[in-house]
Amino acid sequence: MSPGTGAALRLLAATAGAKAVAEIGTGTGVSGIYLLQGMRRDGVLTTVDPEPERQGFARQAFRAAGFAGNRARFIPGRALDVLPRLADGGYDLVFVDGDRLESLDVLAESLRLLRPGGLVCFEGVFADGRTVDSAAQPAEVLHLRELLRAVRESQELLPSLLPVGDGLLCAVRRG
Repeated sequence: MSPGTGAALRLLAATAGAKAVAEIGTGTGVSGIYLLQGMRRDGVLTTVDPEPERQGFARQAFRAAGFAGNRARFIPGRALDVLPRLADGGYDLVFVDGDRLESLDVLAESLRLLRPGGLVCFEGVFADGRTVDSAAQPAEVLHLRELLRAVRESQELLPSLLPVGDGLLCAVRRG
């Protein structure tokens, strides 16, 4: 994650007054640190990743950044297996940096998770410029194009594509 994308996430979490954030794709914890920095001090980050080892790295990174252990909830597993178990309307922000092939299904789950006025963000939607390249593209890029179209055409969302990092697609769930 680029510093610009991280700064944008931190700002969005702060602007939303985020107390409950779901993160799809824990990675090594970089995005989680930015999110936690922007969230309310009593906020909890729920982070989902299929690789428990990565979550261990993130847990150490959060601790090294000064966050108490109760600020993050780590759930190992595939996003589409875990998300249905999370509370409807219980999240202020959903950040997605997971499997691009699942992006449309994750969007649907995210809308269910978000409160009205909540925000969903997808990282890496430019795919290094491939989403606008007319040449033949791999399936993950085609899925990103479908995601961009679905968000743009949704009556339930107010979208914006932020040109930070490799593209940050954000959308507010209309109330």
